[in-house]
Amino acid sequence: MTSRERVLAAINHQQPDRVPLDMGTTFYTGISACALYRLRKYYGLKTRPIDIFETSQMIGAMDPDIIEKMDLDVVGLPQAKDFAGVRVYGEKQDFTMPDGTPVRISSAHKYKVDEKGRSYLYPQGNDHYGPSYLMPEGGYFFDALHRAPEYDEEDLRPAEDFKEDFKLKAITDEDADWYAENARLLRATGKAVVGTQRSSLGDPSEIEGPQVPNPTGIRGYQDWSMAQLLYPEYVKEVLEMWTEAGLKNLEIYKQAVGDNIDIINISGTDLGTQVGQLLSVETFRELYKPCFKRLNDWVHQNTDWKVLYHSCGAIRPFLDDFVDMGVDIINPVQFTAAGMDAKELKDTYGDKLVFWGGGVDTQDTLPNKSPEQIAEHIKKNLDIFAPGGGYVFATIHNIMGDVPEDHIAKAFEAARNYNF
Repeated sequence: MTSRERVLAAINHQQPDRVPLDMGTTFYTGISACALYRLRKYYGLKTRPIDIFETSQMIGAMDPDIIEKMDLDVVGLPQAKDFAGVRVYGEKQDFTMPDGTPVRISSAHKYKVDEKGRSYLYPQGNDHYGPSYLMPEGGYFFDALHRAPEYDEEDLRPAEDFKEDFKLKAITDEDADWYAENARLLRATGKAVVGTQRSSLGDPSEIEGPQVPNPTGIRGYQDWSMAQLLYPEYVKEVLEMWTEAGLKNLEIYKQAVGDNIDIINISGTDLGTQVGQLLSVETFRELYKPCFKRLNDWVHQNTDWKVLYHSCGAIRPFLDDFVDMGVDIINPVQFTAAGMDAKELKDTYGDKLVFWGGGVDTQDTLPNKSPEQIAEHIKKNLDIFAPGGGYVFATIHNIMGDVPEDHIAKAFEAARNYNF
């Protein structure tokens, strides 16, 4: 099979000739630029600064040479703007990671490194406003900063508070042209193509409004979580605005990329922790599910794309709702979380959902075990997930910057050489 045929078979619940492999196509199956820089050296590839396609997590872009070296089957079309509202395409500028790794970020970013080695990014690259992201000394990624003033519970104005968020998320003509050209180039690779057009309703990384110059309203995730019970009408209005903005973007995006993508990543909203859920199933059904269903329905009614959703953690109680609202693929399949038994997931949902991930635990196994133990761990997981199709190999979330490069290489070799 070609790479694309292999992935299409898997996502249509048919067994391919081997397990399809993904690294680096999304915000959640990526690799830290620091680890990617060392991995390129490991493979003997040309050393150069790593381009960043998602700035808050400092995820490295996968160049064609390493995609071919690792025999990966999927390529990704990233979102045109990062979470700070800055374009990822166009001219680049140099940035040095705390460990010395050279990378390149958009020249539209303004950044500052203080005397303690902390790095700051600004909303829309405008340093006339306070920074919206902080990378600590010795860090590998940026954290969103809480900047909104305390809200007045007697004067809640959701439409006013969030109007800038969705204006700034809108796809511009320039963005659309960039999507169209790069989708055509990616289709020509012969790989399956994953597009990203996030409408991650209520996602903690977006609630703070890191792209908004002066965010107001209910912004901190703790406050947002409480608002789901205390002020549900406020949350409903914000989610409705979010959904309408997402639908408009999907229409423009479809006009731009057409049939040059196979899978669309719509959401990265985390619903679980490692020990439980971040909200009740009842709250999810009341506030979120109708909005997500509208987005998924639009995709299924207007395209042949498969819909990919990401959620970390213990999300087993939500999976029937995922199926009902039209999710085709789930990631990262965090079987180390409570209630996420791999075999039970495959037995129950293997004909309803594609599992994209669950290949190797990135918290302990990948960084800390020997290559032999990693290979054994992967075989055990693939023995469960891979037979019968409905599975694409990826790590459980992004590969962090301190993971040994030989561990990464051996993990993907083990997956590529797996026999059904």
